Amino acid sequence: MARVLVVDDEPNIVLSLEFLMQQAGFEVATAFDGEEALSRISEQPPDLVLLEISLPGISGFDVLERLREIPAHARLPIIMLTAHGRDVEREKGLALGADDYVTKPFSTQALLDKVRALLDETR
Repeated sequence: MARVLVVDDEPNIVLSLEFLMQQAGFEVATAFDGEEALSRISEQPPDLVLLEISLPGISGFDVLERLREIPAHARLPIIMLTAHGRDVEREKGLALGADDYVTKPFSTQALLDKVRALLDETR
């Protein structure tokens, strides 16, 4: 069973993504900020990360950048989540090594399709 880490500071979004991923058959871990995300990933690396850009403390961009510098996590699939669909943010995320980018509100089916496609690529 693939393990997905959901990182967002909004409890409602974490709950809905956690439910969505569990319903799709994934094991789910959660984190509410960048520090917690980094420690969860180092403790028990997930198969994929759903990472909000706007987090308290360390931003999602910073989390992404740090993960890409660690050889063990350089290829960890990461989908950035954001409420801001600006092209500049999308380009920054992809330049830093994000595998995909989803703007809120998003279609749950489209998000699941992206998650499954990325997990299939890495298997």
